[in-house]
Formats: sequence, structure tokens, C-alpha cells
Amino acid sequence: MNGFGFGIGTLVFLLLVLLAMSVRILREYERGVVFQLGRFWSVKGPGLILLIPVLQQMVRVDLRTIVLDVPKQDVISRDNVSVKVNAVLYFRVIDPERAIIQVANFLEATSQLTQTTLRSVLGKHELDDMLAERERLNIDIQQVLDAQTDAWGIKVANVEIKHVDLDESMVRAIARQAEAERERRAKVIHAEGELQASEKLMQAANVLSRQQGAMQLRYLQTLGTLASDKSNTIVFPLPLDMLGGLLERARDRPSAAAHSSPVSSPYS
Repeated sequence: MNGFGFGIGTLVFLLLVLLAMSVRILREYERGVVFQLGRFWSVKGPGLILLIPVLQQMVRVDLRTIVLDVPKQDVISRDNVSVKVNAVLYFRVIDPERAIIQVANFLEATSQLTQTTLRSVLGKHELDDMLAERERLNIDIQQVLDAQTDAWGIKVANVEIKHVDLDESMVRAIARQAEAERERRAKVIHAEGELQASEKLMQAANVLSRQQGAMQLRYLQTLGTLASDKSNTIVFPLPLDMLGGLLERARDRPSAAAHSSPVSSPYS
């Protein structure tokens, strides 16, 4: 009886061990890729999964979005500028079967593919594009990666370029370029202002030339403005048209005296 009881106890223990080996619990975001005798059997989960011990094996796959930090890459732009660029990648597994069967390690494979794609895509653009058009470059990199990882059952959701590191000499060159650009814009704005002012002055001159005495009034107004500042000595010319008027009056006076009739003396 003791031997029979020991045998029953051993059998129960083995059954419990086999049951523990056959039971798997998968969370909502997990899937299990089941192989039977080395062949793909099915994708199971989530919840309680029962496996045949020894005959079946299962590989867990996480379906949540994975954030992958891409290390700094040495990139030579199209205008031959050497920069260091790093990025962050967001992707997830959408087909667990292909993610396990088609590639040995989909995390490592995706990381290496992202590094090479980053260098390849950014190398086709100039430095100004890397600094000013990151959004468009992010989309280009994401589309290339998504097309290449589709065979692995992976969906690339987004790619973000984090930093573009430049040499000190290049930073100084960009600062000089920005300063020159600001000076150019200031000169253009100043020239446009001068052009508009000259057009307004020409319009004012045309208006003053059509009105009799308008120019003299403007001249006198300017003199009054200058005379308000008593700290300076002002020497101003006399307009020729005013001199012409005075000369004409001086000529008219002798002629008027010559044509006037003489007055007779009472003593003649």
C-alpha cells in the first residue's frame, strides 16, 4: 500500500508539473506564436493558452508601440557638410507570425535598418533642409522604413529627428550667414523706404508747381521752422523768382516817373 500510494502521489505530481508547463496566460497586448514540432501552428491570445508539453513551444510577442532611440549617425549632406544626427523611432508589431519567422530579431533588425536609412535619406539633402525642414524629412524617413519593414510584419508609426550637431566652425559660418542675411533685408527695406519717400516728394512737387505762390509759402514755412531753433546761425538764399519780381518792380518805377506830366511852378 505504501508503494501504491507513493506511485499515485508521484503521478499526481507529474500531472501537476505537466499542467503548469502547458498553461500560459497572455495579457491583452500580447500574442503567442505557437510552434508544434518546429512548425508554425498558430497565433494565440490573449487570455489562457494550453500547450502540449514538449510537442509545442510558444514565443511571446508584444503588440504595444515600441520607442527605439537611434544613436548618433555621421551624415554627410549633399553640400558636403559633416553632421551628427540622432533620432527616435516609434513602431509596433502588427503581424506576430512574420515578426518571428521572417527575421531573427526584429528589434535589432529595425534598429540597424533605421540607422542606415537615416544616413541614406539625409545624405540626399543639404544642411539647410536638415535644419529648416525636419517635418518633411521625418515623413520621408518614415515612408522608407515602413515600406521595408512591412515584410517583417512591423508598422513604423513615426520618426522624429532629435538633434543635428554641427562643428564649431560651421556654427560660426551659419551665424555669419544669418547676420549677412539680416543686413541684406535691412538694406532692402531702407531702399524701399527711400523709393516710397521719393515718389511722395515728387507728387508733392507736382502739386506745388501747379499752384501760384505755393512754393513761396512752403519756403517761408521752412524758414519759420528753422528760425525756431535759436542756437544756430542760419544763412539761407533768396529765391530767384522773388528777385525777379523785385527787379520788375524797380524797372516799372523809373518808367512811370518819366511818363508822368511835370508840375508848373507858380513863379514861372
